[in-house]
Formats: sequence, C-alpha cells, structure tokens
Amino acid sequence: MKSCIQIPPEWQNISHLFVALGDAHRQRILLSFESGEQLNISQIVAGSELSRSAITHHLKVLEQGGALKSVKAGKEVLFSIDKTYMQTALESVLHYIQQEI
Repeated sequence: MKSCIQIPPEWQNISHLFVALGDAHRQRILLSFESGEQLNISQIVAGSELSRSAITHHLKVLEQGGALKSVKAGKEVLFSIDKTYMQTALESVLHYIQQEI
C-alpha cells in the first residue's frame, strides 16, 4: 500500500461530480435534458415530482459538481449539461483504472 497518496490535480474537483451524480433525483434531472438543450427552473420543476426548492438545491449541487452549467438570459437562468467537463473528468478516472488493471 502506498502511503500518503496525493490527489492528482486533475482529480481535485472530481469528488464533487461524483457527489452530484450519486443521487437518483439529480440523475433524473440530468436525464430530463435532451441533447444540447437548455432548460429553466420552471421547465425542470414541471418535469419532476419534487418541489421548486428541492429542484433548486439539486441544481446547485449539479452545478457545483460540474455536471451542469448555467447562463443568465434576461430574468431567467438557463441550465445545460456540461458534457465537456463530465467527459474529461470521467475519462481521467477511466485512464487511471486502465493503467492500474
């Protein structure tokens, strides 16, 4: 066993992504997006059984984890999946697994 293992720089924020992806409600929110689609909170709430405040919480976790990105458009905020970040993060983990096995 290696002692005092340092987390590689490219892994520094990956734990936040795994936390974000580790909840079934957040997984359902991500699955509600069509490819390339942007949704506002009202659209996300309409497609969910959760309250607006619960959706707001889950969107915050997803955004902090890097799974979602947001852009302000007038008075509303539009959310979209950050495929680039998620792909890069998951490929980093997969690369490590492939090297170690």
